[in-house]
Amino acid sequence: MLEAADVDLTEVLDLYAGTGAMGIEALSRGAARCTFVESNARVVAVIRENLLRTGFQGRAEILTARVGRWRAPKQARYTLVMADPPYDDDGAWAAVAATVEHALASGAAVVVEHAARMPAPDTLAGLPLWRDRRQGDGAVAVYRALQTREDVA
Repeated sequence: MLEAADVDLTEVLDLYAGTGAMGIEALSRGAARCTFVESNARVVAVIRENLLRTGFQGRAEILTARVGRWRAPKQARYTLVMADPPYDDDGAWAAVAATVEHALASGAAVVVEHAARMPAPDTLAGLPLWRDRRQGDGAVAVYRALQTREDVA
């Protein structure tokens, strides 16, 4: 879906990174850099190992931090933000928005996995909801500014 939407992979941010699978997938598809944010130190070790195994450690930064408390550096301009918070985390939407506030590049996309039973907010981090695709019990909400007539269709 993101490839079809021509999402820019220059600077990727993987929030609630877990094993790092989403960020590593972005790196495998040509992302220039990816920053991984994960609060569990044991899981951070798994991300490090996965980056070593895939050879992407030179294009990655790993932070042991809690989404919502950690803030992107002032100079950061992420082109793609991916977040996979726990489905039962009621504060996840606000935490994602707070983390990326003032750190999105022009034309950025923010992708959040969420429980299908919970509706995605109409806007996130100043971006309108572009797509919300359901997949069984889960869903993927994509936020981005509309740029072309094809985006509106």
